[in-house]
Amino acid sequence: MRDDCGRFPFMLRRLQTIAAVGAICLLAGFLTIGFAPPAEALPSYARQTGQPCGTCHTDFAGLTPYGRLFKIQGYTAGGGAYRSTLFPGSDPGSSAYVPPLLALAKSIAASDNSGPSDQKPYAPPLSMMTVVGFTNTQAPLPQPSAPYNGNNNVALSSVNFMYGGAITDHIGAFAQVSYNAQPAGGFGGDPFGQSLTWDNTDIRYADSTRIGSFNVTYGITANNNPTVQDPWNTTPAWAFPYVSSNFGAGFGPTPIIDGAFAQHVASFGAYAFINDSLYLETSIYGTLSPSAQIHLGVDPFSAPGQFDGAAPYWRVAYEPHWGNSWLEVGTFGMYAQVHPWSSPPTPPGTGVPVTFTTGTFPQTDNYTDFGFDTQYQYQGSNFWVTLRGSYIYEFQKLDASFANGISTNPADVLNEARAYASLAYGNYNRVVLTGQYFTSWGTPDLGFEGGSPNTKGWIAEIAYIPFSMSQAPLWPWFNVRIGLQYTLYTEFNGTSVGASANNTLYLYLWAAM
Repeated sequence: MRDDCGRFPFMLRRLQTIAAVGAICLLAGFLTIGFAPPAEALPSYARQTGQPCGTCHTDFAGLTPYGRLFKIQGYTAGGGAYRSTLFPGSDPGSSAYVPPLLALAKSIAASDNSGPSDQKPYAPPLSMMTVVGFTNTQAPLPQPSAPYNGNNNVALSSVNFMYGGAITDHIGAFAQVSYNAQPAGGFGGDPFGQSLTWDNTDIRYADSTRIGSFNVTYGITANNNPTVQDPWNTTPAWAFPYVSSNFGAGFGPTPIIDGAFAQHVASFGAYAFINDSLYLETSIYGTLSPSAQIHLGVDPFSAPGQFDGAAPYWRVAYEPHWGNSWLEVGTFGMYAQVHPWSSPPTPPGTGVPVTFTTGTFPQTDNYTDFGFDTQYQYQGSNFWVTLRGSYIYEFQKLDASFANGISTNPADVLNEARAYASLAYGNYNRVVLTGQYFTSWGTPDLGFEGGSPNTKGWIAEIAYIPFSMSQAPLWPWFNVRIGLQYTLYTEFNGTSVGASANNTLYLYLWAAM
């Protein structure tokens, strides 16, 4: 009884702190954006297409059917008051066959932005995003580095500079360079802990044609993160949560297709979208040299190692459409032979001088990832409902790690599953409510932190886009979003004891311009 009574004032003080900081952040947000225009995902895309955010997004970065088609079409669809192509020509996205969703969006935009592209002013397809947030964790952070505290930290999580839009009538890009805030533990003696780095990048060529009775959109993609090119948010690169705190605990071990080699690789692939329903893609990935990664601001040792040759990636998805409903079912996967680092740097903060080589073991660890995903979307009169599910099975044949004492097993299995639901309501999806269940489980192995990958929990988020209907003078040059996110853990690294200490409250302001 005394414990309960003692805990009540502590909880009350914590709630008061959170409420006060929340009120300050919300007030600052409203003062900052009181005259903000309608929110777009990337302002450069808004200038190019003339479309509000609700045309492409149920929630940034969650895509609508048109948003997926815009991406498949190579980010080239026009119709807005500005052109992003250097040389005037036909409107971007024009071809012998224009998919119905694209034609509809272009006709809507043309009603307000008529005229050929050579009469439109040129606007470079450049954008910038920044995220600032307040984080409260249930347990204080261990030994945080200045300027951070043990808890209740306000931090600039990232500043992103992006090239997003058409380059020519059939070539477009999403290319990102990011400044990342120093992590809570500090960079220490890590010589690769750089804050400016290249980020998600996808450059495409796309066109459309008709083959017999089939309408086909086809293209090629070059990117630096497996699944970043995928148009559905059921694959890892653009999966929820779309923004998270630097002070959060993460989701435990994940398959290599889920970010392990993001920005460490480069790829080339081809895809086709048949009758606006069947998507097929195959790509080949290779790791960049350690020196190239360092020059791009990436720590090569944050990846498991270097590929032996090329790593193939595949994707198949089928999305039938009826009425206001879209249902997707698909599969994706990757196979990679990885040479682990033979002498990775000493972790920062150990007091041991940092020494390293970029050598790898001659043996390889072989990873085979199979993913299965599904999504259902319904568009109501003033809302979107989205349901998603995904599962990734990874088989690890650990010839190198086992032979060199990194792993205690010659082979492991790792599983990852997600279940997601969201409601986007109001004009151009002004309010978004989201919930997600996440879990990872697999073979116990001392190669995992804590000896087990088993981690599970829930995420709840409410996001608000104010003034989404106002025609402010700066439209379409600026947007903003306010979100409140809570992550709850029921198991972490194989144990439920103390898992709740990782629970994280995150209040953020996300601005794009």
